[in-house]
Amino acid sequence: MFKQDKKDIFFDLDHTIWDFDKNAEETLDELYYQYRFDQLFEKEEATEFIETYTVNNHRLWNLYHHGKIDKAELRRARFADTFTALGVDPNLFPKSFEEEYLAICPQKTNLFPHAHETLSYLYTNYNLHLISNGFKEACEVKLAKSDLNKYFKNIFISEVVGVNKPDPRIFNFALDKAAAQTNSSMMIGDNIDADVRGAMNVGMDAVFFNPGQMDKPKDIPYMICDLKELQTIL
Repeated sequence: MFKQDKKDIFFDLDHTIWDFDKNAEETLDELYYQYRFDQLFEKEEATEFIETYTVNNHRLWNLYHHGKIDKAELRRARFADTFTALGVDPNLFPKSFEEEYLAICPQKTNLFPHAHETLSYLYTNYNLHLISNGFKEACEVKLAKSDLNKYFKNIFISEVVGVNKPDPRIFNFALDKAAAQTNSSMMIGDNIDADVRGAMNVGMDAVFFNPGQMDKPKDIPYMICDLKELQTIL
């Protein structure tokens, strides 16, 4: 199936192991009422706010992956753009909301189904590593609170390395530091450009994690919809 037997498996974190959208939704729902956004937006339910934020956040993260915006702009714009989209002056957004969101959300522990089960299985047979475009302080909290550190020999965070996926330099840096060979390594992630094509561009096999069951692009050879599938193919 793959180029050759695998020894080193590299994972993405957000949207692949750690369920970013579910954890963000829980946090935003709590803060929505705490900050009386139901009155500000004249919407009793937080649904529209969360959905609008999610769209903006995904769009801005894609820009961040490709170096078109920085960390500060991502954090500023995701809530400002949400306010604007919902017809409310973004200047009314309280700074303390963002601070509480950043403090609470990484402590949430919702993972994708079969995450611990699959990582435990792989841990006994492969060297596991992590490559994340997330921010250092948030990644460290997520990994600790969700008891994920124990699986990974190396954790590479783009903010620390200095380049984001899909830049080939972060994959080559990770391969070098892990003493891993390209042909015997594989990347697993949800982002087609950052994770999958990024890894393929340096010669690694890559698996597209697609829990939403979107159509698979023709240039992507391997796809799973549940992490448990890795127990069959590896």
